Amino acid sequence: MKIGFIGLGNVGGKLAASALRNGFDLTVRDLDKTAAQSLLDNGAHWAESPREMAEAVDVIITCLPSPAASAAVMEAEDGILAGISAGKIWAEMSTTDESEVKRLGEKVRNTGAEAVDCPVSGGCHRAATGNISIFAGCERSTFETLLPLLTCLGRRVLHTGPLGSASVLKVVTNYLATVHLVALGEALTTSKKAGMDLATAYEAIRISSGNSFVHETESQVILNGSRDINFTMDLVIKDVGLFQSIADRHKVPLEISPLVLDIFKDGQDRYGPREWSPNIVARLEEACETKLLADGFPAEMVDDEPEEAGYEVTVRG
Repeated sequence: MKIGFIGLGNVGGKLAASALRNGFDLTVRDLDKTAAQSLLDNGAHWAESPREMAEAVDVIITCLPSPAASAAVMEAEDGILAGISAGKIWAEMSTTDESEVKRLGEKVRNTGAEAVDCPVSGGCHRAATGNISIFAGCERSTFETLLPLLTCLGRRVLHTGPLGSASVLKVVTNYLATVHLVALGEALTTSKKAGMDLATAYEAIRISSGNSFVHETESQVILNGSRDINFTMDLVIKDVGLFQSIADRHKVPLEISPLVLDIFKDGQDRYGPREWSPNIVARLEEACETKLLADGFPAEMVDDEPEEAGYEVTVRG
């Protein structure tokens, strides 16, 4: 199976490296060729255009920062749609809009190829080790064809249903992570102002019913002061905005989501769109004239679990 990978950013570059490390024939492309250099040095091939890649490989993966970026790569004159053909698979690993992935998927199917939306969840540190989780929305037969690749890129792989379903669930999980991040900022700031030692507060939350994946990762880089989780405020606003759009389409009267969006828009205005998302806590630090810092926490997260073979997660019932 020959794999093509377009988009070698914080997540995409690590996923592409997992494919190469696991022995796949890999062709790569990014607007910044230097992002591909380590992959090229280790045996990957370079494609001069998305069309050239689509003509040369069996599976074309896109991992891009926005729905607009994916559309441009797909629909340009030298884009993927100009080169993809029957028997091939387009796998959209970007966090994108359900309706947009369905629109592009229909164009892919018109060529005789298959489409999958398969976003990842679990953080850049787990993307680096192949231990990240993957959702996949597509026909069951397409999922089974792609599963040997997906279980090398990630550890837990869930078939979520038809095309578009994975994108819905991805923005749902990103929304929940964002809510947890905002709540943790409030919890840690309140603990500090109440005189608690923050390292002790971290452990109290970690072993309690208040724990979450976000606490075990993002709270650590908050307390270190780096706030580096390889995810930025503009991406939070994009993802929560996608979640809000789904709710709006289905007339769900959300209350927390609009507030979270307002908080991050204010954070973006204060600190810039490319500021690390955990630094949203700086708003409270400034308001309370305090700092959320503690000794002994890392500047960035590293996955300390060994890389293991992935597997399909089955749905109960």
